[in-house]
Amino acid sequence: MPRFHGKTCLITGAASGIGAATAELLAREGAERLVLIDRNADLLRELKLPCAVSAYPGDVADEGLWDRIEREVPPCDASLLNAGIADAAPIAAIDFAAWRKVMAVNLDGLMLSLRCALRLAPASGASVVISASASGIKVEPGTAAYGASKAAAIHLARVAAKEGAPRGIRVNAIAPGGVDTPMWDSTPMFADLVREHGSRSGAIAALGQMATPLGRYATGHEIAEQIAFLLSDAAATITGTVLVSDGGYVL
Repeated sequence: MPRFHGKTCLITGAASGIGAATAELLAREGAERLVLIDRNADLLRELKLPCAVSAYPGDVADEGLWDRIEREVPPCDASLLNAGIADAAPIAAIDFAAWRKVMAVNLDGLMLSLRCALRLAPASGASVVISASASGIKVEPGTAAYGASKAAAIHLARVAAKEGAPRGIRVNAIAPGGVDTPMWDSTPMFADLVREHGSRSGAIAALGQMATPLGRYATGHEIAEQIAFLLSDAAATITGTVLVSDGGYVL
């Protein structure tokens, strides 16, 4: 029987990258309904999935969105809390509005989505995976806002795991390093690499060679498989952990 047969699963940041790859995988693995949240309504509509879909375009930091989801959505057996944004600046140069924007999505939005996932968990228990980052573990210059938000996400996952355990709710985090997702395409540095190496794939390969002992970045589908494992019954005794999937970057 497929791993997610008959289950209702919630995914934030579902329209592209890791979120979309996970939505496709859970649908193929038998999910009955996917509850998909993303601020990009157009990309949400473009997803073609072989199961029922409830799409909620909106900002994960909007409490009203989550109030609506709690009223309208049936109990959710599995949740991937994946929405996030990045920014880069040294601390001495951080613009406070940019800092608050990162925290609003990556931490406030995470708290609201996690609160909803815990409230929607059925009495039989549920599983939750939070998308953190290797940046929440390894320090690099210029990553204060993003790194701090992802370190907080890891700690929030551990607190939620301890609170949820008496109800049979498992909560884990995944901490990817570099992943080949559309997020790179809006980065000026990446555009320079594409020109230098002649293609997008060449630029991704160059990044992986520079940044990881294994010499490559992950694909969104590889991270989706790891998320599915943590969400599935195969990980039934795993909670409060952080799966670091970074090609050795934090070593």
